[in-house]
This record gives sequence, structure tokens and C-alpha cells, in this order.
Amino acid sequence: MTTTQTKARKLLILRGPALEAQGILELLGEQFDLRMACDLEEALAAMRAEPFDAVLAETADFLPLERGAVTQQAAAILDTVGDGVCIVGQGGQLAWANRRIREAPAALLAELRHLCASVFEDLALRPGGGAPARRSSLTLEGGDYYEVFCSPIRDREGLLRQVVAVVVNATHQRRQQQKLNALDRAGRELASLERSTIARCDAHQRLQLLAQRIIGCSREVLHYQHFAVLLLNEQTNRLEVVIAEGLDEEAWKYELLASPEGSGICGYVAATGRSYICPDVRQDKRYLPGLRGARSSLTVPLRMLDRVIGVLNVESDQARAFGEEDRQFAEIFANYVAVAMNVLNLLATERHATHTEISGSISAALAGPINDIITAASELMEEYIGHDELRKGLGEIIDRATRARQSLRQLSHAGVAGAMGAAATAEPKTDPLLSGRRVLVADDEEAMRETIRDVLGRYGCRVELASNGQEAVELLGQRDYDLVISDIKMPRASGYQVFAAAKSRRPGTPVVLITAFGYDPKHAIFQARQEGLEAVLLKPFKVDRLLEVCRTALSGAGKTP
Repeated sequence: MTTTQTKARKLLILRGPALEAQGILELLGEQFDLRMACDLEEALAAMRAEPFDAVLAETADFLPLERGAVTQQAAAILDTVGDGVCIVGQGGQLAWANRRIREAPAALLAELRHLCASVFEDLALRPGGGAPARRSSLTLEGGDYYEVFCSPIRDREGLLRQVVAVVVNATHQRRQQQKLNALDRAGRELASLERSTIARCDAHQRLQLLAQRIIGCSREVLHYQHFAVLLLNEQTNRLEVVIAEGLDEEAWKYELLASPEGSGICGYVAATGRSYICPDVRQDKRYLPGLRGARSSLTVPLRMLDRVIGVLNVESDQARAFGEEDRQFAEIFANYVAVAMNVLNLLATERHATHTEISGSISAALAGPINDIITAASELMEEYIGHDELRKGLGEIIDRATRARQSLRQLSHAGVAGAMGAAATAEPKTDPLLSGRRVLVADDEEAMRETIRDVLGRYGCRVELASNGQEAVELLGQRDYDLVISDIKMPRASGYQVFAAAKSRRPGTPVVLITAFGYDPKHAIFQARQEGLEAVLLKPFKVDRLLEVCRTALSGAGKTP
């Protein structure tokens, strides 16, 4: 080793008479970079200030120096831990504290010293060291919450000398637990709707009731300002927005399917059943714009048992706004939303499946007897050649049975439109409220508007059809109608615009809007109700319900100025 290499090494020397008398310091000074300490306290201070390659001390000073160094190292370690550690004497005097305690707010220090003094007095009454550590808590003004673990420090005779306290800041955990409890209470309230209340509401009113509770819970407990609930229609595999808050309505013009690719994050979550955190929307190819200026999003599935029935989508204008805890809370909340949807009978796919099942059962049960009637009547016609009256009657029976069989097939395969169509093929009836009334029906679904026309036409209504909102508005500009029936969600103009055009033409014109739980971005149905909307029909609906709504609307016609 050369002199140049050795000179870079630093040596701390604790001065002593033996070292100075033997001339050792001069010899070491030629080979090392020396730092001198006059006493033990100065040596420890130097060791705290900078690193040394070696420490030289006389034998009498070595043991105290070693103990001091170990103590210093232990204190350095305690300064790096995340929890506060301190030693408190009788009366609450603070004997030692690590960095966490030294930097703690004055209010915490005061409360901590008072607590340790109280623990000291209690432990002093229990000599012999048998008392276990004490667990306590401190809550400061402002909500900060700390857990404190106090243990006794006794001498060899078992006398209590001090109390060591470990202070854990549990504010975050406590707030998370409080949030979880609040979410549980809000979720139970969300799903606990009285049957009597539900019975008095139509489908749209039930949806409004649910939306109010979901929005309230989202804002107050989860602090979501921008979110949407989308339900999955299993018949079409489409996701329909049923509740939205704070999102741009342009976002919901997408054709979203339950698919891992091509339908954004919502489609991916609906298809896979896996929650999805998007920390930065600018770097995620799956993200489809929902909130103008959005930077991050969180999407979780709505589940009914093991089946995905929709998704909950939350967006933020802050990047990386959502973490694992947010995902867990959102999943809990989504479960409550799914339960509430079921309680309120708002799952359109469930109603459709039930209707199809019933229709199929009826069709299967009646198909055989109807075929037997047609066969038997045909055989009788062959036997009674020349009996014109009898053959005419048998022919009518065959015609009616054939129409009934066709209607059952429509009922089984075409859902509610088929069921209504079956009713429309029956004999015309006279109804003083409906007969001769001019009715405008606007719906972009051909089967729906033509079926409504056939049903009302059977009761003497003069029905005109519009295949979109703009066509309906133009017809309303040309003539008056006794009743207007319009779907709420149509191309070129919405149902609300049709409603507004009807009321502008003639304020007393009764209007009925139809919805299939599609998103109503401007709360058009609610606004229309405030402005005199007569009723809302929820798809699918029965013929009797359609007739009941039309009669009620027409009976009140002319009451609105």
C-alpha cells in the first residue's frame, strides 16, 4: 500500500495520555487523515457527523466508546422507522424520542406525555414486572388517529423507571374503515326499498328513485363526481347507459358491446368480468372518451350471483386518481347497485327472458291441440262435400285456428311485439275514448310502431307513423293530433323534442313517451313530466297497459291550457 493510497483513509482518535506519550499520534499522522476527539461525547458527535475507516482509543475508553457507538447506531435505526418511539419518565418527562416523535405536532406530544404519565402511575402500582404492555388510542382535533403501545422499563430490582411508547399513525386505516362502514350503511339503504313504495311507482319512477340514491351515495361516501351505470342486454349483447352523472352525453353515442376488443374498457369489463384501472387515459388504447378532460378511470363489473349484468364506470380529471383501495370500494358499491336493480325489477333482460319463457311454454302447450283442430276440420270438409253452409263454417274454423297458430309463433319468437300483434289480429272493437282519434306513433323500431298501429287501429284510431324524431316533428307541424306516442331515444330528434313540438302546436295534446331504460342524458323524461307529460311506457309492455295509458291520456285531453 502506498503513502498516497493510505492518506485517503480517515482515522478517529480519542485522545489519551498513553497514546500521546508514546508518540503514536505523530507516526499515524504521517500515514492517515486524523480526526481528534478530546472525550467520549465529542467522539460520538464526530461519528454522527461523518464516516470513519477506524477508531483508536485506549483500553480504558474502549468499552464506553463501543457502548456509545451501539447506542448511537440503535438511535439511528429508530430514527428511520415509520413509527414514533419515545421514552417517558414519571410525570410525563420526555427522556428520549426518535425523529418521528421529535417532528410530531405539539398537540400529539402533549397528549402522548399525558397518556404515558397515566400509564406510568398505573404500572407503578403493579410491582414485579407482571403487567403487560398497554394499548391505547389518541384522537386529535381534525380527525388524526394514533394507536399507542406502552411498555414498562424496570431496573434489576423490578422498580419502574420509565415507560417506552410506540406510536402508530392509524389515521388512514381508520378513515378507510369509516368509509367502508359508511358505504355499507349507504348500500343497505340503497337496496332496502319498501315494497309498498315500489308498488306505487312505474318503471321510470323506480329508475329515478334508484338514480337518486346511487348519485347520493356516490357523492357523499365515495366522492365520485363523474360516473355511469351501464346494463348489459343479453339478447343483443349491448351495454346501455341507464344512470350517468357528470359525463359528457356525446360519450354515450358509442355502440358498446360486451367484447374484450373494440368496445372500450366498459366492453372489456363486461366481457371478462375483471375490474380495470386506467391510470392515464392518454396511454391506454382501450379508453373511449367519457369525461371531457379525463385523465384516469376505474371500471368494475355489476354482478348478479356469478353473472355480469353490467358495469360501473368512474372517471377523474386527475391522472392516477384510482388505486387498489378505490377498486375494492367500487366493487362493493357495484354489488349493492346490482342488488338494488334486482329489487326494483329494473333488469330488462330478466323481464324479457321471463316473457320469452312464458310465451314459449304457452306456444308449446297449445300448438298440438290447434294442429289437431285444423286436421279434424279439414277431414270433415272432405266428408261433407255439397254441404256448403257446413263447409263454410269449417273453413272459418280452420282460418281462425291457422291465425291463432301464427300468433303463437309470433309470441314465441318476436317477444312483446309478437304478443301485441297477436292481440291486434283479433276482431275490431268499439271504444268511445279511442274510436275516431288521430294518433301519431313515432318509433325507429318498425315492429314496435306497426304493432301499436294495429292494436289502436282495431279500436277505431286513425294512426299515422313516423320512423324517426325529425319525421314526427315535421308531421306535428302539419296537423293536430289527439294523442302522440313517441319513443324517447330515436335518430335525428329525441322523444323530448317530439313532446315539445306537440305541446308547442297544441298545449292540450296528450303525449306518452316510451323508454327501454336507454340513457336519458338531459333527463328529458323528468323534464317532460314537469311540463305535462301524461305517461311513460316501459318496453316491453302488454296490450292492456298500452290501452290503459292511451285511455287515461285521452280522458284528460284538453285539461292543460
